Amino acid sequence: MNNPLITAEEREQLLANGRARATGQSIDPLPVVRLFTPDAHVTWLLAFLDPEDGDTACGLIDLGIGMPDMGTVQLSALASIVGPRKQPVMRDRCFQAARPLSDYVRLAQENGSITD
Repeated sequence: MNNPLITAEEREQLLANGRARATGQSIDPLPVVRLFTPDAHVTWLLAFLDPEDGDTACGLIDLGIGMPDMGTVQLSALASIVGPRKQPVMRDRCFQAARPLSDYVRLAQENGSITD
């Protein structure tokens, strides 16, 4: 499945993390990709992709309402979302994870939003 929100390399890393998780491995990977809405303050730090459907991603979701948490989202759904100014979801091309996903979750919950 081709998705403009993630690169082929990102897709492979997300799937590898998803496969490890699906087989019961306890892993705390670095987030692979940061997606965001430039006009609605919503951010997704994705770390896993379901190997069964190749579309359900899991990671830290910040809806901009002060309660970031782990969750899932379909990449196909993200590709059709636009914000209030009709701007689509975008991939942060400069994002490089600095810490494991659990640290991003803890910091975001402490601060009420993803801080970096």
